[in-house]
Amino acid sequence: MSYSKLELTGRTAVVIGGTSGIGRAIAHGFAEAGANVVCTSRRIEQVEAAAAEIEQLGAKTLRVASDVSDRSSLDQLLGETAAVFGKVDILVNSAGRTKREPTLNLDEETWNGILETNLTGTLRACQVFGRHMIQNGYGRIINIASLSTFVSLFEVAAYSASKAAVASLTKSLAIEWAKSGVNVNAIAPGVFRTALNQKLLDESERGREFLTRTPMGRFGNVEELAGAAIFLASEAASFVTGEVLVVDGGFLASGVNQ
Repeated sequence: MSYSKLELTGRTAVVIGGTSGIGRAIAHGFAEAGANVVCTSRRIEQVEAAAAEIEQLGAKTLRVASDVSDRSSLDQLLGETAAVFGKVDILVNSAGRTKREPTLNLDEETWNGILETNLTGTLRACQVFGRHMIQNGYGRIINIASLSTFVSLFEVAAYSASKAAVASLTKSLAIEWAKSGVNVNAIAPGVFRTALNQKLLDESERGREFLTRTPMGRFGNVEELAGAAIFLASEAASFVTGEVLVVDGGFLASGVNQ
C-alpha cells in the first residue's frame, strides 16, 4: 500500500458544524490534505468566514448554511455541493450542543433539544448524504462521539446519552452500508480547549479534574484531531468501518496517575 493514500486530493468533503471548534480544525486538515471542503452551520456569517479560511489554504469551497434540524436544508446543501463538485465523498457530523444541569431538574424540552441536534441531526445528515454515497458506491462518514460515549460526566445526562447513541448509530450504519462502499466511523475526542470551554477548563475544579485524569498532563489542541479525521476519510482506512477512534491523551486508559 502506498501511504500517499492518506491524501484527499480530488475528494469533496462536507463538514457540518465546520465553522468553529473541532469541525473547523478537521475542515482545515482536509483542505491541507487536498480536498474540496464545504464548511457549514446555521449562521451564514460564520459560513462566510470559514469559507474564506479554506480558500486561504488553497482549497475550493462553497458558502451554504444548513441546520441539522431541517432536512430540506441538508438536501439543499447536498444538491449545491454536488452541482459544483460532482459528488460528496466525505461527511463529518460535528454539530452539537450540551447543557450542564442536575438530571432531576432536566426538563424534557432541554433533553429533546440536545438529542435532536446531537443524535437525530446526525441521523438526518447520514440519511441525506448516505443515500447519495450509496448511489455513487463510495463514501466516508465520520461522526463525532465523546468521552461520555464511554464514561459518565457529571450532570450532562442528555449529552452523554446522545453521544453513546451516536456510537451505536455509527456501528449500525457501518454494517448496513459496508457492502455499498460507504465506511462509517466516529472520533471520540478527549478534552480539547476551544473558545467555548476555555474558561471552564482553566478556571474551575471540573477543568482541573479533567487535567488530572489526562495522562499527558495537558488539554488537546483541536488541530490534533485532524490526523485522525484524515485517516478515516482516506483510502488508508479502506477496511476500517464501525469504529470509534479515541483521541484523548490517554484519558480513558487512566486509573491512578500519580
